[in-house]
Amino acid sequence: MKLFAAAVVALSAGSASAFAPSRGHTSQKTALSMSASNSEEGRRSFVTKSGTTAAGLALSTLATSTAIPLPAAAAASKQWAAVKVPFEDTVYDIDFDSPTHGYIVGARGSFAETNDGGQTWEPRSFSNLDAEEEITYRFQNVSFQNGEGWVLGKPTLLLHTKDSGKSWERIPLSPKLPGEPTSILALGPNQAEMITSSGAVYVTENAGRNWKAQVKETIDATLNRISSSGVSGASYFTGSIVNEQRDDKGAYLAVSSRGNFFLTWEPGQDFWIPHNRGTPRRIQNMGFVRGDIKNGVWMTLNGGKLLTSAAGVDLNSEEFPFNEANIKTGGYGITDVAWRNDDEVWAVGGSNTMYVSKDNGKNFAFDKSANDIPGNLYNVKFFPEYGNAGWALGSSGLLLKYVGEKA
Repeated sequence: MKLFAAAVVALSAGSASAFAPSRGHTSQKTALSMSASNSEEGRRSFVTKSGTTAAGLALSTLATSTAIPLPAAAAASKQWAAVKVPFEDTVYDIDFDSPTHGYIVGARGSFAETNDGGQTWEPRSFSNLDAEEEITYRFQNVSFQNGEGWVLGKPTLLLHTKDSGKSWERIPLSPKLPGEPTSILALGPNQAEMITSSGAVYVTENAGRNWKAQVKETIDATLNRISSSGVSGASYFTGSIVNEQRDDKGAYLAVSSRGNFFLTWEPGQDFWIPHNRGTPRRIQNMGFVRGDIKNGVWMTLNGGKLLTSAAGVDLNSEEFPFNEANIKTGGYGITDVAWRNDDEVWAVGGSNTMYVSKDNGKNFAFDKSANDIPGNLYNVKFFPEYGNAGWALGSSGLLLKYVGEKA
């Protein structure tokens, strides 16, 4: 989910020491309820539907009130197919621990499991959260590796499983944590990496009982130090961050809430390095080319622009050299970009627009897979370890599966 805060922006335009759980909290282990009672389903259905009615009206207004026409669909491809999910709320994240078994998480406590590679999804709930309590959480991140998984929610809630989701343990987090947890990644047995909204990166090797800081200085501290340095132009690097992205090898990107600069961090560095955006347009979102910062980074800008950098960029430089992609969005914001292979690249955005490139992101063509579906797409992911399966996630329970040219 980590993309949603930045995606909303696109569509509308402390201490770094190790910490341990406070003594006043204990871990709670609970079995995952595989089916809800009739009364529980009734309460959940009523609250969910009443909320999504208003959300649907708002998204409909967004799609119809703008004067910008959708890109031409003539001769457009259709390489994605909609998959039905058991809820109508925004889908924030998806992950698999085998070619057939995986989970999706979303708004208002939405949580579903598949055992057939995503063809069908069944609702799941936690037995220690009743229906009214569960819908107060926004499950924004899910990560699995070899049957061990983590789910991160907001307000802050961290859940851990060692048996492919049959039972879950609630992991307490210290109130002294700088910022709110925004993403977590399963790394191995009892191991995970977590980042907060202040750019604090932590790892655990004992299933979340203790966490060790990887960055000596949070982003807040770095920006305060730079802005008070007296160097000309230092005040440019002020404010908070709205999005953090991790590449496959542990490097991170973070985007300023004002969209005027971004920061990078690699394992072994003591602090984050800020970089000028190099363009007058506001940054909407950023990510990595083929999942590795060494291959370059991509950047989306206000007005539906998409830029990519060359490989091997000096991460200590103030600015990155970017090249603008040939993509005709009609002004719709691009919320996420993902490489399916060395040449095929997908971009998604507002009003469920989708674009595909077959030349490593230089030129994009419109894809009409979600043309007739109201809403917005926020995330696109591919799983090369599981047959390069692809998924696009969006509002109103939208889940699309990549099916290729045959669609």
